[in-house]
Amino acid sequence: MKTVKKRRTPIVLFDLDGTLINTKRLYMVAYRAAVLPYIGRDLTIDEIMALRPRCEIRFLRDVVGPDRVGACLADFHEAYAKLHPEHFGGVYPGVHELLTTLRKEELPLGIVTGKSRRSWEITIEHSPLGEFDTLVFADDVAEPKPDPEGLKIALEALSADPEETYYLGDTVSDIKAALAAGVRPAGALWAKGPDSQERFARELENLGVPTFTTPADFASTVLDRVISL
Repeated sequence: MKTVKKRRTPIVLFDLDGTLINTKRLYMVAYRAAVLPYIGRDLTIDEIMALRPRCEIRFLRDVVGPDRVGACLADFHEAYAKLHPEHFGGVYPGVHELLTTLRKEELPLGIVTGKSRRSWEITIEHSPLGEFDTLVFADDVAEPKPDPEGLKIALEALSADPEETYYLGDTVSDIKAALAAGVRPAGALWAKGPDSQERFARELENLGVPTFTTPADFASTVLDRVISL
């Protein structure tokens, strides 16, 4: 059996929503529009957040049930596309520069997200992020984060050495998935308000995980690793 040699150059994997792009408001309005016909009432934002909606498919299944999730997902995609121009918050400041910096170093880049492939296609039409070497969506895994399945799929696709792979995310689920996959976790703080930023930073400090206040700070850490290898 042929053994695939693992890359020793740093590899960077990203969460998407809340890390590279601002879709919080878009998701709130699209979720509410999609599930309304199935449950007969508007979900409140508090109700949505209580269900920790970090994976579209899992969230919709939890709300409308497994028998109706396929139809509801199609309705969600329709709402997501229709509402996108008004409610999409754009790419976070500094993200384009971060990606450009890492691509200049010819580092392999990937995305591992709880977003569905169709939602990615809608968003990327409005706000291109450039080419990635691997993309892993909610459609590709049996279990969402904090399960490490998505990260393991990305590692395999890139023949990546987990010890030289970063995963940048904005939730504890992202960090737990990274730890379970054996990669280097990193916390993105720039999308959070002061209170949630402080709380997230404290949680990650307890886990021994570094946090970054700007995309440029994270880029500097990766480039330092490039120099050290």
